[in-house]
Amino acid sequence: MCGISGLVNCGDRETLVRMTNVQTHRGPDDSGLWERHFPDGGYIGLGSRRLAILDLSADGHMPMSNEDGTVWITYNGEIYNFADLRQELEAKSNAHRFRSHTDTEVVLHLYEEYGPDRFKDCLNRLHGMFALAICDLRGPSPKLFLARDHFGIKPLYYCDRGGKLAFASEVKALLEVPGIEASMNREALDKYLTFLWVPDPLTMFEGILKLPAGHYALWQNGEFRVEQYWDLTFPPANHPFERTEADLADEIRERFCASVEQQMVSDVPIGAFLSAGLDSSSIVAAMARKQPVRTYTITFPEKYRVGETAIDDPGVPRRLARKLGCEHHEIVVEPDVVGLLPRLAWHMDEPTADPAIITAYLVCREARKQATVLLSGVGGDEIFAGYRKHIAHAWAEEYRRAPGFARSAAERALLRLPSLRGTRMKGSVRLAKKMARSAALSPAEAFIRNCTYLDTQQKTGLYAPQSQQPQNHNSAAQHLAAFDKVRHADFLNQMLYLDTKIFMTTLNLTYNDKMSMASSVEVRVPFLDRELAEFVAWNVRPGWKLKGKWRPVTKHIFREAMRSMLPEEVLRQPKAGFAAPVDYWLARDLRPMVDDLLSESQVKRRGLFRPETVRRYVDEHRRGAEDWSMQIWQLLTLEIWMQLFIDGGARAFAQRQIDSAQMAIA
Repeated sequence: MCGISGLVNCGDRETLVRMTNVQTHRGPDDSGLWERHFPDGGYIGLGSRRLAILDLSADGHMPMSNEDGTVWITYNGEIYNFADLRQELEAKSNAHRFRSHTDTEVVLHLYEEYGPDRFKDCLNRLHGMFALAICDLRGPSPKLFLARDHFGIKPLYYCDRGGKLAFASEVKALLEVPGIEASMNREALDKYLTFLWVPDPLTMFEGILKLPAGHYALWQNGEFRVEQYWDLTFPPANHPFERTEADLADEIRERFCASVEQQMVSDVPIGAFLSAGLDSSSIVAAMARKQPVRTYTITFPEKYRVGETAIDDPGVPRRLARKLGCEHHEIVVEPDVVGLLPRLAWHMDEPTADPAIITAYLVCREARKQATVLLSGVGGDEIFAGYRKHIAHAWAEEYRRAPGFARSAAERALLRLPSLRGTRMKGSVRLAKKMARSAALSPAEAFIRNCTYLDTQQKTGLYAPQSQQPQNHNSAAQHLAAFDKVRHADFLNQMLYLDTKIFMTTLNLTYNDKMSMASSVEVRVPFLDRELAEFVAWNVRPGWKLKGKWRPVTKHIFREAMRSMLPEEVLRQPKAGFAAPVDYWLARDLRPMVDDLLSESQVKRRGLFRPETVRRYVDEHRRGAEDWSMQIWQLLTLEIWMQLFIDGGARAFAQRQIDSAQMAIA
């Protein structure tokens, strides 16, 4: 696992040094640079920070070249089938000679075998996670390929301006390039206010984009183009699913366990997240079939858990770990959230208003004391249908059959409900109110509405009159386009496609990468084995993913698959997110910060929002009249991000991080 960077026709060696240094946390074990100046004045440079996972020797140094130095690679990721690919390449001819035991070198030789014209085929042979750059000096002009893995597990940012290209694993590295300045993208801001985060390929930075998942890019002769090489597909709604449930459950269990076992390959200590949920418990159970497992559970003192359904009961993973013979670490935290937020905003690069980033960071920070690699359950909900919004759709389908007068009365009653903060009904009330507001919409529009936090009317009331709002912009256009792409499929599969392509990639995978890398930890995600995901998409009928109407069971087929390996207590667990006690923090630890950073004078100085609207959100939330916790959190996160990146605080913060990391290495 690494941090990569590169330049084409801009910057110089010193720029590359700064770009790699600012990503030291992604690779504390080694640093490397390669550059080439061309007779026509052109320039290409590659940089790498290495976190050694496979072949810990100096043979894994990057950037890495082929035998004659005509092809170079800088690479971030893990290819789990690299041993099989290497054996296949060695059997073809004597043309492939390996100097290391790394997956990096296998990717390099696989590219040589397929050649630049078959780069898509090369990428589709890779099982794993990756963001990479390959510079091919053969031929009349150099070619530079960028690629991001099928699901977007690893990030890759770039800035393309008039034949000049810069790319990196993190935005903060791009901001070290002369001419690339931090300015806010107003369209991205509007999406952030809608969803709490900015969907790919946009970023909150004007002129900086993310390479989308399942895409590659080619730079040659000053031209840069992006192409898709893979997509998750689904069968038509009338597809005849022929296999039995029991037969499918058995195969899913074996495929899943095979994915877990494949992702346990490591030359450094390995462990796993363990919550009370089905996904992480299944991963640990599969790992325990092969070897004893280090498991990590994060929990908060009881006072934090009052009224929170999103904080798991630590007793469940504790009992499961004991049953499976795990070396269990229960991490009880009372974090200094005021001190943490600026640090995490810097590591995230973009404002991301999901408080789960805090728990993700804390568990990785503590786990790093014993393990460098952790396995995570990210992806299980998107592959097998595990979110409350999937249940909400099933309820909505039944609800729409009720008479119109009854629906109108129910909607009015729901909208009048108090927030019920401080009780376990808080999340259900929030979801019910969203459903009431979206009841008259089409299924696709209702699903998107239930995923939003500020609608168009609310954003209009929030923006300051002088603020430059995006013109003719539909913040949900990307979501609607994704629905349209799979309009032939059953609607549940349409929702899963949307979650996989937008929600999971941009939010869950991004914060898992950034928060783990902040502690120099590699996180692997066995549910996102491409062949497993494709098998489930085409062989499991939707009614076996989400089973039932008024009391639907999420991930039904996967629960059945794991029934022989997990206790009933885990199989019955309700959905609980990897979240944090936002209400508690807003009412206590963060109250002075909210009053300072969201004060009338500060909001007025920014000029983005109406101070009176921001104050109304804060006051209504504190009185318990409305639950504005996530909206306040996103405004607070945004202000911290602006102070770091727009106001220029990030450079000083970066230097402190670099100095601290280098002292730790020394």
